[in-house]
Amino acid sequence: MMDSPSPTVFSLPDADPQPGIVLDSAARVLEANRAARDLCRIASVADVGDLLPVNSVALVRSALDQSRAIEAVESSISTRILLWTFIPDHVSGQVLVRARDATSDVRMQQDATRSNRLYRLITENTTDLISRHAPDGTFIDATPASWRLLGYWPEELRGKPLEDIFQGNSVAQQLMETRNRLRDNGYATMTVEIVHRDSSKRWFEISSRAIRETYTGAVIEVISVTRDITARVESEKSNRRLADELAHAARLATMGELASSIAHEMNQPLATIVNFASASQRYLKNARSNPDCLERVDDGLHKIVHHANRASEVIKRLRAFLRKGQKRTAPISLNDLVTNVSHLCQWEAEKNGVQITEKLAGCAPIITADPVLLEQVLINLIRNGIEANVESREGRNDNKPSTIVIRTCVTEARETLIEVTDEGPGLDDQGIRQMFQPFYTSKPQGLGLGLSMSRSIIEGFGGFLDACPAREGGLSLICRFPATFCNKNKAAKPTETDPND
Repeated sequence: MMDSPSPTVFSLPDADPQPGIVLDSAARVLEANRAARDLCRIASVADVGDLLPVNSVALVRSALDQSRAIEAVESSISTRILLWTFIPDHVSGQVLVRARDATSDVRMQQDATRSNRLYRLITENTTDLISRHAPDGTFIDATPASWRLLGYWPEELRGKPLEDIFQGNSVAQQLMETRNRLRDNGYATMTVEIVHRDSSKRWFEISSRAIRETYTGAVIEVISVTRDITARVESEKSNRRLADELAHAARLATMGELASSIAHEMNQPLATIVNFASASQRYLKNARSNPDCLERVDDGLHKIVHHANRASEVIKRLRAFLRKGQKRTAPISLNDLVTNVSHLCQWEAEKNGVQITEKLAGCAPIITADPVLLEQVLINLIRNGIEANVESREGRNDNKPSTIVIRTCVTEARETLIEVTDEGPGLDDQGIRQMFQPFYTSKPQGLGLGLSMSRSIIEGFGGFLDACPAREGGLSLICRFPATFCNKNKAAKPTETDPND
């Protein structure tokens, strides 16, 4: 380190824990204590002079010229930060340089500087108002967001009570309740509508936390974060208004669906009434020459009255069903109901060259349902089957009679089934999935409501309406019901409806 130590005016005891070095006027090392030599070894530097700041020559010259000590000159050695002090002796031209390990102090100061910079960056740029208050609500300090939210700069708020700034209906009462919650729980939130300094109304959400004295627990300060939620409140009001409008639109749509459903169901009895009226007119023209025709006219008028009453009943039952009113359910013998429906549809079937065949369960199953609505479902299924048979026959260009089979049975799983099988062109899997969707129809004049309404009615009775391809072609529509009762005393053999009945 040094070839031959020169005499110095400074004393460098080896017991000194701080590194010490004596320099001449040219900043050459004259002497160093043990702490400096140890630091040189730990830092893995070749010479003690390498421990000094890079501008040591200028610092020595300045200290000697100005006859004053130069303090807190920083240098970094490995991971350590040293603060050097240059102490001159003007007579000898020597300078004592002492170092202090200030690594922890400098790092703490750097961290504090970064934290302070981050704190200022957040508080000066946050859109929420952060404020400090005395226990009585008086402003102690506030962030610059106070100008945007309240119309006051932080300097204007200091020393002012909350009641002078937050004005509006019932605001004072809410502030009092918030202070009580802060005193009891230490935390409180409030949503309040206030009048801004520019006279506009705004909604604020304020979250506050109490700072307590360590020993007594008394509230000594309150920290609050105030957020402007005016846009959110207005959005919620708009959403509620839109929800009301949507509910109104849904009610109108329901009314339209109800009207369409009633129109669809009314078409069947009205068409039957028109057919019987036309037939009665033809028989009346021949009544003078054939008195037996009067009996057929009388029968036709009875059927017209029956179907008109039935149309009225269908309307009442459908309205009650669609509005989720009380249903008129009762135990029903499926075999009797199927036979009755077959008779109702017989005339239309004959007109289109279709024969209705019944294959009824021997145990005469009984279910609980609304008989009028269930009859209407079966009429829908049979009419769809008749139309499918006619469509298939037209595609083949022949007049060969076709058949619709109505079957009732109870499965091994105790399900009660009604199957209506036609001899039409059938449907693929996609067609079967779509056929029960509301307003879906493959018919030019169809509404697409019959099957969807029928499925809803069957589901209302605890059952399910499904479809599958028939074994011999065509389509089978299946109503499934949970089995309730089989009347063994009313066993019925499989029968076929007389087409001349």
